[in-house]
Amino acid sequence: MNRQLFASLPDRVQVYEVSPRDGLQNEPLQVPTPGKVRLIEALVAAGLRRLEATSFVSPRWVPQLADAEQLARFLPRREGVTYSALCPNAQGLERALGAHMDEVAVFLSVSETHNKKNVNKTVAETLAAFRDVVPPALAAGLRVRAYLSTLWGCPYEGTVDPRKGVEIVRRLFDLGCYEVSLGDTIGVGTPLQTRKILDLFLEEFPASRLALHFHDTRGTALANVMVGLELGIRTFDASIAGLGGCPYAPGAAGNLATEDLVYTLHGMGIETGIDLDKLVEAGRVAEAVVGRPLPGKVHQAGVRSLRG
Repeated sequence: MNRQLFASLPDRVQVYEVSPRDGLQNEPLQVPTPGKVRLIEALVAAGLRRLEATSFVSPRWVPQLADAEQLARFLPRREGVTYSALCPNAQGLERALGAHMDEVAVFLSVSETHNKKNVNKTVAETLAAFRDVVPPALAAGLRVRAYLSTLWGCPYEGTVDPRKGVEIVRRLFDLGCYEVSLGDTIGVGTPLQTRKILDLFLEEFPASRLALHFHDTRGTALANVMVGLELGIRTFDASIAGLGGCPYAPGAAGNLATEDLVYTLHGMGIETGIDLDKLVEAGRVAEAVVGRPLPGKVHQAGVRSLRG
């Protein structure tokens, strides 16, 4: 490939796998714990090293993840593999510490309406609640990641001012979060919009502290990834076989499929540390575990074209 077409491409990119949490939380039925363990084992075997395993939230809100403690006991512990869990409040952090998670994550939306539907708090109230999560987690020796949703658009409010997102990310870094994942929760983003948003964020924050989380609802996720690569982003969230979506974002069809992302990166000469054949196998495990067809394109088509 003529890499001069993409002058700023890196040699390596990190993939952050979110399917065990972000993917499975949107399933209509709870996947049994052994099925979740089987999926995570397949993902780790494929070479994924950063995985969002579960969420310590109230089972009333997310019953699909009610087995968080049980799952944590059976996670395949491997050197170099980090398991994260969402923790919206102090109670969630206490549970995560008891389950010996490697790191935790907090989450909120730029949009007030989406944030209220998601966590039943205003943005200001959510940031205030994070003071009971982030500093205690750091004091306990855990790193804290953050997610910022609906930055590209909100299913309820429509267009979102990205400058409000910059203010929120500033607060998240001040609290002690090491990385913020910027999310196109409903998959409305286009490459020019992505460039404008990232230009705004990169004026203030280093690219090394930002990640991107695209949903592929309208088929533009990989195009937006290309913009992120050109601008220096080196961490991208993805979900095996396109599993998932947001239960509080109607029409959000699913995350960017991990196989689609890795296939594209490898085809561009960018390393990920992931075995694509084993990743495709993990996609088959995911489909068997949830008991329905999954939308990932490489998951459906295979990888023959890479082999000529």
